[in-house]
Parts: sequence; structure tokens; C-alpha cells
Amino acid sequence: MKFTAQQIQSNWEEFKNNITTYISPERASKLLDFYEKFEERIMLMPAAHKKEYHSAFPGGYVDHVNRVVKGALALSDVWEAFGADMSTFTKEELVFSAINHDLGKMGDEENESYVPQTDAWRRDKLGEDYTFNTKLPFASVPDRSLFLLQSNGIQYSFNEMVAIQTHDGLYDEANKKYLMGFMVEQKPRTSLPFILHQADLMAARIEFEIEWLPKFKLDKKVEVKASSKFTAKTPQLSNPNAPFANLLNNI
Repeated sequence: MKFTAQQIQSNWEEFKNNITTYISPERASKLLDFYEKFEERIMLMPAAHKKEYHSAFPGGYVDHVNRVVKGALALSDVWEAFGADMSTFTKEELVFSAINHDLGKMGDEENESYVPQTDAWRRDKLGEDYTFNTKLPFASVPDRSLFLLQSNGIQYSFNEMVAIQTHDGLYDEANKKYLMGFMVEQKPRTSLPFILHQADLMAARIEFEIEWLPKFKLDKKVEVKASSKFTAKTPQLSNPNAPFANLLNNI
């Protein structure tokens, strides 16, 4: 996928609107302060480093988060229609968890997580438009998400902590302790983690169907190879020395 500058800006406004619409005023204010501090970075960052993974393009992170929010709200209605106990979590907890589930992908306050790939072979042969920033100390995405929230004075509930921690479901073996309890008292006391995981999975899967399935239907060879230039122009960045500025201002 490729976004225009207008699409990137529109997605960012939708992202902020979700905060002001669904999050209580005190937390919304702190979240907006945090996100606007890193506005340029977050608006333009991808959600992954490789083309086969979801949303690995400029503006992909915010687009993915917005679709997870929409999916979580819709799936919440489905769970309720099938008899789930909706009193075990709030709509604010649902949307807060969706907004911040992948926050750790931004890196830390000094270092971006994904930087433009400089190895031409890896770009052309492996579809890696980005690479991991080796200046950034390792942490899992959920762990870094929670650390960024607490280090910026943004409180979260126990439900939100578990939902963010386990949003990858059983794709992450670390989540077995939460999601595979065989004793009744060990099972999650709310369906929130399952709804968030399903929304995340759905958003990534539907992007795959939009981006890749048409190529299979046309019986074409599916190319992972990255193009040398993005076709969509994105906004000029204010800091010409930033890694993304070097990538985007020259396209």
C-alpha cells in the first residue's frame, strides 16, 4: 500500500479523534501530549520492517492502529450478541488497549525502532524497506508499549495491561501463561484480550487480502521485491537530519 500526504494526515486526525472520543479527559490529555510530542515520527512510521508483514510502509502504523480500533469496537458488539459478559471491561479500556497495543514499535524517546534499510540486496531480494535500529535496546513490543505509557505518566488498568501484553495471542509463546490456563481461576476474567487479539489479527489479515490476494487470483508471480522509490509523495519533514526525512524528502 502507498499513502498520499493527505491520507497520512487524515489517518492522523482519525487517530487523535479516537483518543478524544473514547478516552476520559485526564488520560486523553496525557495521551495527546505524548503522541503530539512524537507526531512526525508516529505519523510516518511503518508497523513492520518487511513487506510480507502488515503495514510496512510510511504511515502504516497509524493506519493499522485505526483499523484495530474499528475492528475492536465491531467485534465487541459481536461478542455481546453471542452472550459475552460485557460488564467485565469498559469501552474506554477496549479502545485504550487498541490505540496503544503496538506503541512499543515506535522505539524509545531517543531512538526509532525501524530505520530505512541501506542494504540494497536486502531491499531488493527480501523486501525489507526498513531494518531494526541497533541503537535501541531489545524489548518485546508489548513490554516497551507498557513501559512508554508508565514512563510518561499515563496510567492503565489491569485489564488494559493484560490486553496489551497478550494482543498477539498464542502467536507469542509468552502469552500462554495468560491464555492457556487450565484451572478455572487461572483463565482471564474478561474477554477483552481475546477481542483485541481478534481485531489485530483481522486488520492484518484483511490488509493481506487487499494487497496480496488479487495477485494470486491473476495467477501472477507474487513479487516481494521492494520498489526503489515510493510513488506517493509524503510531507516534507521539519528535521532534515532525521532518518525518515532522508528517506522521504528524496522521493
